[in-house]
Amino acid sequence: MAKKTVEDIKELKGRKVLVRVDFNVPLDDKQNITDDTRIRAAIPTIKYLSDKGARVILVSHLGRPKNGPEDKFRLAPAAKRLSELLKKPVAATKDCIGVDVDKAVAALKDGDVLLLENVRFYKEEEKNDPEFAKKLASLAEIYVNDAFGTAHRAHASTEGVTKYLKGYAGFLMEKEIKFLGHLIENPARPFVAILGGAKISGKIDVIKNLLPKVDTLIIGGGMAYTFFKARNVEVGKSIVEADKIPLAKEILKQAIDLNKTIMLPIDHVIADKFDANANSQIVTRAGILPEWQGMDIGPETVTKFGHAIKKAKTIFWNGPMGVFEFDKFAKGTMAIAKLVAEATEKGAVSVIGGGDSVAAIEKAGLADKISHISTGGGASLEFVEGKTLPGIACLQDK
Repeated sequence: MAKKTVEDIKELKGRKVLVRVDFNVPLDDKQNITDDTRIRAAIPTIKYLSDKGARVILVSHLGRPKNGPEDKFRLAPAAKRLSELLKKPVAATKDCIGVDVDKAVAALKDGDVLLLENVRFYKEEEKNDPEFAKKLASLAEIYVNDAFGTAHRAHASTEGVTKYLKGYAGFLMEKEIKFLGHLIENPARPFVAILGGAKISGKIDVIKNLLPKVDTLIIGGGMAYTFFKARNVEVGKSIVEADKIPLAKEILKQAIDLNKTIMLPIDHVIADKFDANANSQIVTRAGILPEWQGMDIGPETVTKFGHAIKKAKTIFWNGPMGVFEFDKFAKGTMAIAKLVAEATEKGAVSVIGGGDSVAAIEKAGLADKISHISTGGGASLEFVEGKTLPGIACLQDK
């Protein structure tokens, strides 16, 4: 799946490069950015192009605007933050196509960086409208996609523009393809996948694609209780997807057929209600009380899961082990984060696949101890599911 990258572009000086970035950052009520991780992630590509004398035109979305331009979804705060990080001015346009944008692009000098307004102010973006894509493409001579988080969407700015411009991967996109591709194509063994989160329904295709590839599949979080029901173990008031019980049975049988290990919790932290300050106790696997619910994995489970994680050479983790947004029920998730970080320090390749697991590893202060943290929750899961991501497929092959 090797794709040509920005380093494969022969001549950049003086050339206009349209770069799809993911500046979909969280903002507070006063339009202050509360987490600039995604902007920081795009810096290596932007800096490389700018330093080589390219005229850099950035395009991104922010949020889900419903009917055209809305002030709360404008990209001006992102331009301001990017300017601080690059230590140079970054101009921002009030639109992403049209006469004023054409003028702003024409005024660019070598090394300049320009950020276009939110591309989702146009419905044509998500419809992948060819005319809209053509207008975006007409601004530049080369296209670079560095927005892995949107690579699973066939939109005008992620896929449509490549009908008119040659597309290359940015450094972040290259890194995502490398690490996620390593999981699927050539993982060092033992390969351990850790899946958590509330529901099995969002992870069905991930489980089906990973099960033949892993050595051990660890299942925690709310989704574990559906597997317990499939084994006729009572789970009290714990979250269960009744319609997915037959599927859980099928997965458990498939693991036996493939000679793969599936690990489920052997003890639980349970609570008398879903509340940060609920009464809680630790019980064995089959000891969940009738009116109580599972909220986290217990200490013996952490030890058991730890044995597998410590031996692993490749680790993929997606989804918390409990209701980690409540501190009282975050211990299991934090312990797993620590185990994954320790295994990485001893030489394992660890990949965290977006979403709540990223929040957990950051809350634990261990983000810098992980081999790769994916910037795209949905995109990383679809990649691991084995699906073709349109925003990657359309780029030039090596």
